[in-house]
Amino acid sequence: MRVENLNLKQFRNIAELDLHCPEELHLFVGPNAQGKTNILESLYLLALGKSHRTRTHRELIRFGEKRAVAKASVRKGEQKLRLEVQMTEKGKKVSRNGIEQPRLSQYIGSLPAVLFAPEDLALVKGSPQIRRRFLDMEIGQVSPAYVHHLTQLNKLLTQRNSLLKQLGQKGTFQSALLNVLDEQFIQFSIDLWKKRLAFLSSLKKWARGIHQAITRGLEELEIEYLPSLPSLLDTDPGEWPLLLQRELEKKREKEIRRGTTLIGPQRDDLRLTANGLDLHLYGSQGQQRTAALSLKLAEIELIYQETGYYPVLLLDDVLSELDDSRKTHLLEAIRGRVQTFVTTTNLEGIDQETLAKARIYQVRQGRITELG
Repeated sequence: MRVENLNLKQFRNIAELDLHCPEELHLFVGPNAQGKTNILESLYLLALGKSHRTRTHRELIRFGEKRAVAKASVRKGEQKLRLEVQMTEKGKKVSRNGIEQPRLSQYIGSLPAVLFAPEDLALVKGSPQIRRRFLDMEIGQVSPAYVHHLTQLNKLLTQRNSLLKQLGQKGTFQSALLNVLDEQFIQFSIDLWKKRLAFLSSLKKWARGIHQAITRGLEELEIEYLPSLPSLLDTDPGEWPLLLQRELEKKREKEIRRGTTLIGPQRDDLRLTANGLDLHLYGSQGQQRTAALSLKLAEIELIYQETGYYPVLLLDDVLSELDDSRKTHLLEAIRGRVQTFVTTTNLEGIDQETLAKARIYQVRQGRITELG
């Protein structure tokens, strides 16, 4: 998988960019707040149809402008793809080979990408929402159906929570509509649970080996899925519909009082341990960073396993967050296999062999200039 060209117009603080980039490694260097991350954000946008930094596409349009465009020419084996995302004040459109894709689930997967940013270090020490988002983003790239089911579940949750609030305010209980919503909620929840557990089963194998290599065999990483319905993992999947239905009935009065859905994939979590130690609660900063790095490198291998192509890797100012040992392992793990785009404030700590093979750009106030 290679991005051969990246073209931006009126994107964030970048007025225009036409970048020829078939090489393996591209380094964008400059002080903070100059636009380095905007370049990686545009690639992430082209990969997943949305930004990792904002929920509103309007923020991606350069100040004072009415329209922004991100385009990329991508080589996927022998196949060439033209990807485009257009943003206006009225909405956003994603296209592949000139054909608009009405649903993101039909678009995602055109450009598999793995992003590793400073906030990803919070994968271990952060909130459950961060770990759920990690699962959803990565599974979605190898399973378009997952994106569709997740979108439908989120819409359904909005409806269900609104109904629960209404029932609580009225002090009455009308079960007919809630029963209909529950039937759909059960089906979408089970679809997501099956995909998440299958994904984690593969991810654990890769992450465990990578983690052992980084720690020189001193630590063994385990990843455990923590469903909001604990008995789920001890129950045959064929019995999940009845199990969830009974739990919803049991919690119905409590959900009406609180006005929100209390169980389901939207409330699940992951637990990461090293030699039995819960890294979220007791892990050192170094252990937490090693676990986060292991997960990201495992993603690369898993996407390759599922699609036959290595994803593009986006490293947003994370080299400065890693010590020399972890930095070396990261660069060695991707060398020669994964096209990588890196942002950094300086080139310190990057070995000369890596620098000699890289294209290096200076970024100043949204202007990108190739060095050397």
